Amino acid sequence: MATVATTHFADRLAEAVEHKRSQLVVGLDPRPDLLPVELRGDAHLGRPDAADACARFCRGIVDAVAPYVVAVKPQVAFFEALGSDGIRGLENVCAYARAAGLQVIADAKRGDIGSTARAYASAYLEGADGREPLADAVTVNPYLGRDSLDPFLAACRRGGAGLFCVVKTSNAGGGEVQDLVLSDGRHVWHQVAELVAEWGADLVGERGLSAVGAVVGATHPRAVGEARKLLPRSILLLPGVGAQGATPADVARAFTSGPASALVSASRSVLYAFRSSGEDWRTAAAAEAARLRREVWAVSGW
Repeated sequence: MATVATTHFADRLAEAVEHKRSQLVVGLDPRPDLLPVELRGDAHLGRPDAADACARFCRGIVDAVAPYVVAVKPQVAFFEALGSDGIRGLENVCAYARAAGLQVIADAKRGDIGSTARAYASAYLEGADGREPLADAVTVNPYLGRDSLDPFLAACRRGGAGLFCVVKTSNAGGGEVQDLVLSDGRHVWHQVAELVAEWGADLVGERGLSAVGAVVGATHPRAVGEARKLLPRSILLLPGVGAQGATPADVARAFTSGPASALVSASRSVLYAFRSSGEDWRTAAAAEAARLRREVWAVSGW
């Protein structure tokens, strides 16, 4: 049965975390060149075949990991790269994941102003013609300021959607802007984190968590702890565990605001686990998701 986004996003997520004893999110980053042989066969023939193969792969991953995760995070760029066929595939995969009872976090990192921001919010968080929204939540870039997020915040109020604002990223180059020191000694990203807390203050659900969360790279364990203090009611979305080198132990401090106050995202290490294990791709993904779920839950202290 599909999850209907009528209740508060953070409340829906907290319920799933407690039910499954999991804080794991699996990113869906489908690459035609990395697909299993059984799906890769015709992917080189053109965009329609590649998009179909990627969608089939993602649906199989959803089936495999659904018992162990609370959400999936489709990376929109990998679908956009396949043109209109890829967008249809994205819509199909999102609907399939929601029908499996998972929250869907569209990893789009959108950021713009005025009517463009309203269009982005509509595209990802608002249903049309009686259809469900594409996703339960979307990642956004807050570095354009409050007015760039107003349409997304309005969608949170109206329809129970969620936001994850990019605050401190895992890439090395992110520090060129995010780690700049302000006149009071704080980093730029500290100021952005405080703004995110302010923007989400009136969107706190019954479980004490805001619908406005923050993306903080798990590859920066110290930043994870600092972000937790600056954002006591925000859900922290923590990419970087697995292929990027971070471990569950690196994010333990993120969970002090409750078992659902942070989500650990893993993508390549789950999706393509079969490439190193030699197992069936669905079996390998399920095993890796189950392992990460156990480890993250253990270090979270709940």
